Amino acid sequence: MRKLAILLVAGTLGIASQAAAQIPAPAPAKPKAATAPKAGTAAKTPTARSYDRTLLRPALLKDTAPEVYQVNFVTTRGEFTVSVTRAWAPIGADRFYNLVKRHFYDNASFFRVVPGFVVQFGISAYPPVSAAWQNANIKDEPVTGSNKRGYLTYAKTSQPNTRSTQIFINLKDNAGLDRQGFSPFGVVDAHGMKVVDMLYDQYGDSAGPDQDQIAKLGKPYIDKGWPKLDSIKSATLVGAAAEAAPAKPAATKAATPAAKKPQ
Repeated sequence: MRKLAILLVAGTLGIASQAAAQIPAPAPAKPKAATAPKAGTAAKTPTARSYDRTLLRPALLKDTAPEVYQVNFVTTRGEFTVSVTRAWAPIGADRFYNLVKRHFYDNASFFRVVPGFVVQFGISAYPPVSAAWQNANIKDEPVTGSNKRGYLTYAKTSQPNTRSTQIFINLKDNAGLDRQGFSPFGVVDAHGMKVVDMLYDQYGDSAGPDQDQIAKLGKPYIDKGWPKLDSIKSATLVGAAAEAAPAKPAATKAATPAAKKPQ
């Protein structure tokens, strides 16, 4: 089941139902969506492995993030930089730091872009990685800031402690999300938001790719059914934080292990 954040303020946010009002979902391998996006034709899973194998062992990724750090996103629309302040949401900042450090978000798609609301991403392009993170949730934490335009926040369901790897970028001030426990941990630079605003958003919130299938089949599934969706070429630590980051793994020809079916 798809792990989309369920917004309890559908009316305020201009969304017709609770199902459609879900915010981005965490946990790549089992994104629980309140909506039922139209599933595209299943594609074959990738045969080339180009991910850091450390990502298959989430329990090992427990580094403490710097108090402030930056992440550079290179996308199919251009580049933008995210500045993370650990004090805003330490648990979330640490998780994001570890994921970026191991290139979790590289090649991942912006699979849900709702104009005037949010941009959602964070399901791995590689099924084995999605399967490994299926139950790797982190605890909720107090909302110390606000979901203003440009701010990054983890998606979650209505259940406690369901944040995992999925992130959304607020496209406008979404103060209603603050009351629902969505804790911002970073912000996109002003110039970078011009790039975020250009991300392809014409498939519609209810006709986009199914999160279960993204997790199970990987990026080929999106490329076949929704070829215009933008994606992340790379997301890397920059500045002082980059010094501790491992090199990006080189792609190798290897069979991809079967992914555990999302639940």
